[in-house]
Amino acid sequence: MAPSLVFLGAGNRGMAYAHHAHVLGARIAGVADPRPERLQAFREAFSVERTFADWREVLEAPLLGEAAVIALPDRLHAEAAVALMEKGYHLLLEKPIAPTWAEVERVAQAKERTGRLVAVAHVLRYTPYARALKGLLREGAVGEVVSVQHLEPVGHWHYAHSFVRGNWRREEESSPFLLAKSVHDLDWLLFVMPGEVNRVASFGGLFHFRPENRPNKAASRCLECPEEVERNCPFSARRIYLEAYEKGERGWPLDVVAYPMTWENLVMALAEGPYGECVYLGKNDVADHQVVMLGYRDGRTASLHVEGLSRMRFRETRIFGTRGELFGDGRYLRLYRFGEGERVYDLETEREGSIRSGHGGGDLGLVRTFLEALTREDESLVEPFSEAVQAHRLTFLAEEARREGRVVQVDNPLP
Repeated sequence: MAPSLVFLGAGNRGMAYAHHAHVLGARIAGVADPRPERLQAFREAFSVERTFADWREVLEAPLLGEAAVIALPDRLHAEAAVALMEKGYHLLLEKPIAPTWAEVERVAQAKERTGRLVAVAHVLRYTPYARALKGLLREGAVGEVVSVQHLEPVGHWHYAHSFVRGNWRREEESSPFLLAKSVHDLDWLLFVMPGEVNRVASFGGLFHFRPENRPNKAASRCLECPEEVERNCPFSARRIYLEAYEKGERGWPLDVVAYPMTWENLVMALAEGPYGECVYLGKNDVADHQVVMLGYRDGRTASLHVEGLSRMRFRETRIFGTRGELFGDGRYLRLYRFGEGERVYDLETEREGSIRSGHGGGDLGLVRTFLEALTREDESLVEPFSEAVQAHRLTFLAEEARREGRVVQVDNPLP
């Protein structure tokens, strides 16, 4: 029998996971969200039996299924995860596990105490691309992996949408930039090159999206900005949203700005809400670029670059080993063996690895694996929770290193 799921959060992530679960045969037994229009969309799409205006109401109801999908704001993850596990639910938990290390530990303790299955949405691990890359490494394609360079090109307009105008623009209201956007990139480094990290360094900050960089004569809203200023701004809300609508776009990111998605709702949202504001007002405080460096106890190294000022595309990874090097960009894997030349593998997958493409198949892969783990009662099918926790700890240590301007020594081995 297919598993039954209850969803906490009916926004973009909740809807995406519900769609995949529904297609794969799962029953959507309930959904919680304070927005009536989002609940209605779930009802119409999945014939949901129970709806709740607050996720805590789910705790007062009898168990609605085997598992809960937590797609709530970051600040609610720990409270919801602990309560739902104690209620009896297994979890698919959207990243991050929680916005503080103390809360991550509390979730880990609850998992240990209850014995629930928990799959963290580190979707990069679940793509066809990840399987192919990992397969080559297992075969010894580059010999022993010695060093990894990884790039997360967030995209200039994506950064402006999510981290200047959107829900993650202020750390106190959500999470640090590195945690919110790239905890699964640090998880990816551990996936590609497992081992014990004993030193962490990081640099970066908010460089560009500051009031002193505001163009002369720019208005506080893009729809009110003089044409000669607005047309020269790559972060113009008119360009990112209205011109995208005119080209036929209706999904993310437009449906985050206005829902239901209509031209009238979109224009009103840009005239009144945060997504129509100038990116140089100083209402954001999270980093727009960051580099993280990891030193392994055995001498190997890894680095991560997260770039808000970039062309949006799939992540790029360079792996250097004792017998060769490997480059991957989401679709192509380029293997160079020392003394043998280059071989190119075309995976024929989508290289634009954002939400719009389901993270290159990672969303579908995650949900499929989670449902299989539930059906077979086999937690080994999903990423070990301890590895997800390890990636979170490295993220918090990287933030400590960045803020304090020092190399952080990892005194105690990570779990």
